[in-house]
Amino acid sequence: MLTPAFDLSQDSDFLTIAIHLPYARVSEFDVYFEGVDFKFYAKPYFLRLTLPGRIVENGSEQGSYDSDKGIFTIRLPKETPGQHFEGLNMLTALLAPRKSRTAKPLVEEIGASEVSEEVVEDDDEEFDWEIEQTPCKEVHESALNPQCHYGFGNLRSGVVQRLQDELSEVIDIKNPDFTPAAERRQKRLAAELAKFDPDHYLADFFEDEATEQILKYSPWWNDTYSKMLASLEDSQEQELHAVLVSFSEEEKYQLLKFVNKSYLLDKIAHRQVYYSLIDILLAYCYEIRVTEGERNVESAWSIRKLSPTLCWFETWTNVHEILVAFGRRVLCYPLYRHFKLVTKAHRDTVKILQLGKSAVLKCLLDIHKIFQENDPAYILNDLYISDYCVWIQKAKSKILSTLAKALEEASLTKAQLGLELEELEAAALLVQKEETGGKAASFVSTQTLGSSPEASDSEGSESESESESESESESEESAPGSTASSSTEDSASDQELDGSLSAPAPAPSLRDPFLHMSSTLLVHEGVACAPAACQRQPQALAQAPEARGPLIEELGEQLKTTLQVSQPEDATAGSHISMQDCEETTDAQ
Repeated sequence: MLTPAFDLSQDSDFLTIAIHLPYARVSEFDVYFEGVDFKFYAKPYFLRLTLPGRIVENGSEQGSYDSDKGIFTIRLPKETPGQHFEGLNMLTALLAPRKSRTAKPLVEEIGASEVSEEVVEDDDEEFDWEIEQTPCKEVHESALNPQCHYGFGNLRSGVVQRLQDELSEVIDIKNPDFTPAAERRQKRLAAELAKFDPDHYLADFFEDEATEQILKYSPWWNDTYSKMLASLEDSQEQELHAVLVSFSEEEKYQLLKFVNKSYLLDKIAHRQVYYSLIDILLAYCYEIRVTEGERNVESAWSIRKLSPTLCWFETWTNVHEILVAFGRRVLCYPLYRHFKLVTKAHRDTVKILQLGKSAVLKCLLDIHKIFQENDPAYILNDLYISDYCVWIQKAKSKILSTLAKALEEASLTKAQLGLELEELEAAALLVQKEETGGKAASFVSTQTLGSSPEASDSEGSESESESESESESESEESAPGSTASSSTEDSASDQELDGSLSAPAPAPSLRDPFLHMSSTLLVHEGVACAPAACQRQPQALAQAPEARGPLIEELGEQLKTTLQVSQPEDATAGSHISMQDCEETTDAQ
């Protein structure tokens, strides 16, 4: 028999069941309803529901069939008019579970019921002596009875040991079957500290244009939440959730594929289920916001990586430690690592929980689809998401409201993440301020120094023109006259160089001696080096003793001993003075 697709709706007096029956023989069908039981049969479809409220047969029931759409619609009167039936969109929970017709013993041999009569070994069959043999290995007692549990409600154990190859690409923890919860947390914290990249964080902190764009995105639950707040005073909360959150045909088909079952959870496991639900929803809200609702090939990786429940099989004791773990992972693993995204995902999760079971189920169905389409991640559906999709349909709305309130009241700061974010930001801002001040000072000094070469060039050009005119006149005069003219030129050059070097200069630095030397050499390019310039060099170096280093001293010695500035070959011999002459002149003075 096939289970048809169906929809349930209600008004104050009637419950309406719309059943989709393509290619069905509707001329022969059976309908049975009494109390909370509803049964429908039309070959080859069979539907049996356990309704959340009681219905009655009083003659006002109605039925119709749309042959074009293949939809059979049945209107059934409520036993108590005006009563609201909660959870009509929880289709998996409405499907009545199959009940065994025979009572099972309270104690039975494990594995005995799995062997059917068809595979019972025949005594007359000849034994295969060529069967492959494997040596017996001694199994440790802890391997037979693993104490470490994980999965939905911590109901699983030993799964990863069997699926180690497949799960190695899905989860971060190694060998969780023999790793206690406390050790898992220690390893997770160490892995996050090793993964945290201060450069990546600071880059997103200072260049946050992409983050601001992401924060402007409005997911589907924002509009629904606004409608809920606007209509909360006029409508009952339970009715409002059922009306505002609707499921697509694809989501309804997903719900029909789940197997309806019950979960026996103790008090601790029950609390763990609710806490892990927060952790999974936080990761989902971050992914939806970052991708702006468009899933991509990295969506499965991002959700499971940001949720310690899914990748480390973490267990929780309070809401605050869930937020801390989520915040640390947001700043360590994804592409966008900004604290504002952590805060935004926190607020989005609160809205989803306040919208009730329907909104939570809609998110879980989307996560289930994302994991189902990813080859290694589908195993997480079997460990967590599929059970969540069935369990949330029977969860109590009052507990979800309490959980949403606890999450809303919880707060998170950067200092609580344990990554020294505030110190890192303060140091980065200080460096940025110093660089900005250094650039401004460099710009001012560049402008100040830029005016000196121009003046030096102008003075140099004037001295060159004067020397050319004097050299022309020297050619007409005698040798003694030329010597006197040369000395007069040297004294004039000394005065000009002293004036240019004694001009106001910026604060002493490592570059100052070279700037003075370069300006001196530029002034007298092709002209004899004046003694005053040689005298000025050690004075310039002495102005910044703290700035003098081995490199400067070495260059100064080389300038004193080896550097020689001379005129071109066609210049007069009287205008040629070496560095040695400069030193002798200095000693004489």
